[in-house]
Amino acid sequence: MNLLDQLRQVTLKAQIEADLPDDLAGRIFCIANDPDRYRLYRDDIQDLINKICIYDTYAQTGYVGMGVDHLILSGSLDRIEQKAR
Repeated sequence: MNLLDQLRQVTLKAQIEADLPDDLAGRIFCIANDPDRYRLYRDDIQDLINKICIYDTYAQTGYVGMGVDHLILSGSLDRIEQKAR
């Protein structure tokens, strides 16, 4: 499985199991569906996959504030999208 296929797979799983917001999923699928534009950013995409795998809707809300929430994912997406412009 290539990296963008893996990105699609973990995104679908996060939508089903962790309530990943549709707007973030849409941005992620735009990256996954445009290999020519994003192929140079393998490390960033792997980092995004790792973050999606530990996504938690309620992360950063507890006493310790651990986990990856929508703001962290959005920031990662912003960086990848900026690089590809």
